[in-house]
Amino acid sequence: MGYSMRPRVIDLHSAPKVPLFDSELIKKYSGNGPRYTSYPTAAQFDSHYTSDDYIIAAQRSNELIIPSDLSLYVHIPFCDTICYYCACNKIVTKNRARAEKYLDYLIRELHMHAELYDGDRRVVQLHFGGGTPTFLSDVQFKRIMREIDSAFTLTCGSDRDFSIEIDPRSVTPSRIGQLADLGFNRFSLGVQDIDLNVQRAINRIQPLVQTHAIVDACRKSNASSINIDLIYGLPRQTETTFSQTLQMVTHELRPDRLSVFNYAHMPERFKTQRQIDELDLPGPDQKLRILEQVITTLTDAGYIHIGMDHFALPKDALCSALNDHTLHRNFQGYTTHSKCDLIGLGVSAIGKVGSDFYQNEKRLDDYYSALDRTSDHNSAFAIERGLKMSDEDLVRAEIIQELSCYFSFSPIDVESRFGINFKQSFAWEVDQLEKLSKDGLVEHEHGEWRVTAKGRLLIRNICAVFDEYQQPATSSGFSRLI
Repeated sequence: MGYSMRPRVIDLHSAPKVPLFDSELIKKYSGNGPRYTSYPTAAQFDSHYTSDDYIIAAQRSNELIIPSDLSLYVHIPFCDTICYYCACNKIVTKNRARAEKYLDYLIRELHMHAELYDGDRRVVQLHFGGGTPTFLSDVQFKRIMREIDSAFTLTCGSDRDFSIEIDPRSVTPSRIGQLADLGFNRFSLGVQDIDLNVQRAINRIQPLVQTHAIVDACRKSNASSINIDLIYGLPRQTETTFSQTLQMVTHELRPDRLSVFNYAHMPERFKTQRQIDELDLPGPDQKLRILEQVITTLTDAGYIHIGMDHFALPKDALCSALNDHTLHRNFQGYTTHSKCDLIGLGVSAIGKVGSDFYQNEKRLDDYYSALDRTSDHNSAFAIERGLKMSDEDLVRAEIIQELSCYFSFSPIDVESRFGINFKQSFAWEVDQLEKLSKDGLVEHEHGEWRVTAKGRLLIRNICAVFDEYQQPATSSGFSRLI
């Protein structure tokens, strides 16, 4: 069963939309922690969760008085070149034929899922991620989209949000038009950095003119939104070089959205990062100066800080969702639909149906083997692990969602929605908020806890107050908080 807070209207003009950079506070609260694309985080998933549990969750979701709309995530794991910084689940290969076998299994899986859901439940969100989704050929894309359309009810309404991650090196402008013809109306382009010296260090040569051509093609296809991903903290990056990247991106490319991620160097976990010379990485102080530069440049260029790493122009749907209280944060970052059941398809994909999370097998051979076990008498999905949220999880998840999306939450709303005494249930957390308040990160006014402009950049720390699983001893597997 899902819950949601009482709808509130966020005034974009009065809300503290510009983070206040305080290097000393950032250093004080430095450390590792989750990005809170879910709560509980994927680190809490375990193998006790099975396909049978998921089937029950899907059936239960159909029985709600008003079932949720659906969101589909499709993972395409293949890349034809390796980017040294990448921490995604990927398979580097030049063999395009491997995608054909993968599609055979993916199509089998999506029809298995579709059989669980009532046909009148609309798919309002569709996202292709990777890897490099455009590793697929035009013929293969037509095939998978045809199968998705036959298995699910894809909406044609104005609220449709069908997005795809694009490597500008892997497509031509004409392919963008073909993707638009298939129904995609939002494009997310990986850029990371425009400086050639940095590109060489991360094994991703991508001339600005190439990216510009793809951005123009997206606009000509009447894309409802264009996002560009950047990363700060990459090897050979300096304040000067990244300033030039920011200026070119905000003035020449002018995407509707920008995601500016902190590079997490974790070579012990991600083998490809071992190709990076650690001596080339900017030091902690330099990295903070680059971050400060990001905040200043983007806000001066007219972008609104949505939260964490995300920025958007005021006309973008993310800003409308923020104002309408329909903003949501999940495994794809910030989205504009807050009440969807998410069905994850493909190797390593994560889904959330009602209060259940599941994740598919992370190795390709295991994914294939799991689906091969399927028969008429045993719908053995490719699920490797998952989690059923407890009542306690549901309360904490709502508070973390409110904080990460709206930088505030109301204890009165929590009490009303969940039938608890907030001060008694969260006495330790209130004490921690009081300590954060002394540093000027949060304030308690008019019955609400609100994140200050100074606290916006430390929102992951503030969310962590309500994470009962997060302990210093278990945080080393996560990226740096900032």
